Amino acid sequence: MPMHSRYRDIAARIQQRIEAGEWKPGARLPRLDDLATEYGANRDTVGRAIALLETEGFVWAVQGRGISVRYGTMRPRRPRGNLVKRNAQALGYSFPSASGAEKWVRHGEAVSAPAPLDDPRLARLLGVAPETEVLRRVRVTGPASEAPFQIAVSWIAPRVAGAVTGVSAEPAAGDWLYRIERAGHWPISWTEFHRARMPSLEEADLLQIPVSLPVLEIVRQGLSGTDGKPVEVTEYVIASDRVETVHVLQRAGDAVESWPEREGDAS
Repeated sequence: MPMHSRYRDIAARIQQRIEAGEWKPGARLPRLDDLATEYGANRDTVGRAIALLETEGFVWAVQGRGISVRYGTMRPRRPRGNLVKRNAQALGYSFPSASGAEKWVRHGEAVSAPAPLDDPRLARLLGVAPETEVLRRVRVTGPASEAPFQIAVSWIAPRVAGAVTGVSAEPAAGDWLYRIERAGHWPISWTEFHRARMPSLEEADLLQIPVSLPVLEIVRQGLSGTDGKPVEVTEYVIASDRVETVHVLQRAGDAVESWPEREGDAS
């Protein structure tokens, strides 16, 4: 079999084994040398097969860590709507990307500390100059039984930062928005901006995805209910194969009535 067909054949056979459940999400695949022996191929050919599977989102290969089966291909995508709910476990809110019924947990360390806001786009949405030192909350979360689902980075406007000083960085401590509203900004209204982009090396490592897999970036801007000015901006980064957005289209006023009958229309 030609080399260019051989690696694709090996990739297809490994994919079939993954889809059959031989290796569960999060499980490590055998080493390249072991797979090469099993398939009677050289290491480079098997490496090309793994690279193809990584590009297609089936595995995640990191030097020194091995090859892991990804979660995104083994479960339905999570629909993401537009409903914001009050958090039943704590004061605050649950936003669409975290509104599943199962328990979500933190992956790694949660951070809440001042940092320079060096992204001009986010700085503009927050109403501050780039490089302004702003209170930043960072957390990586997802369902307890899975790899990290999303990175969330919240920037708190300096004018309201005092209201959330001392709030725990833990993801479950969602009362920082509650405290901002209690400080005179009820009700906060939110707008989201969605775009696809490639992940940074740090983002790919945190989400356990290949750098070749695009991510969905969702930036949420929160505006004060009192003066309409920004009080927070949150950036979510999610592997693109683990989420789908759902939008119900609305008819404009001129499209709600049935079409008028025209001469010649079939009855």
